Amino acid sequence: MINEGIVLASYGFFGGGTIGDLLGQWEAAGIFAYALPFLLIFAIVYAILSFVNVFKNNKAVVTIISLAVALMALQFEIVSYFFADIFPRLGVALSIILVLLILGGMFLDWDNKGMKWFLFAVVAIAIIIVVWGPLRNIGLFSGIGFNIFGGNIGTIIAVVVIVGLIAWVINGNTKINVGDAPVRNPTR
Repeated sequence: MINEGIVLASYGFFGGGTIGDLLGQWEAAGIFAYALPFLLIFAIVYAILSFVNVFKNNKAVVTIISLAVALMALQFEIVSYFFADIFPRLGVALSIILVLLILGGMFLDWDNKGMKWFLFAVVAIAIIIVVWGPLRNIGLFSGIGFNIFGGNIGTIIAVVVIVGLIAWVINGNTKINVGDAPVRNPTR
């Protein structure tokens, strides 16, 4: 009786199976490795060529060039590997930025210019991390000498960020408004 319940629990409402099975079938069919990267590259190239208007609104030429570029980009597996590596990192980075925005909206004063610069710095660091990993994994930076600090680069970056934040907090906005003219606090 319990075994029958477990078997029934693994099927969908209409007896079709789980979403994981569907995604597994799509992966086996090459949807994620070829079809979606093709559509993404085609759409981006088509949008750029249409925006630049090099061919004077000749949509047939723009379509053929976009199709050729998208197909040639998928000729080797490096594009599929790159997309498979960058989009999960992008999802994680967007989640972190969303959490920071939610917590920042509850506790921080967004009218302060320093908070906007802090959010900009967090987003910039997230973009660098999201892009750096996949580019390194496909071998773009191999042999250039970017591995100077070896495995300690994360620690070095964290220390620099913490020291920078401490310096920013200590030497932050210490102006006192006297009348209309901002005057520097004489105690500091």
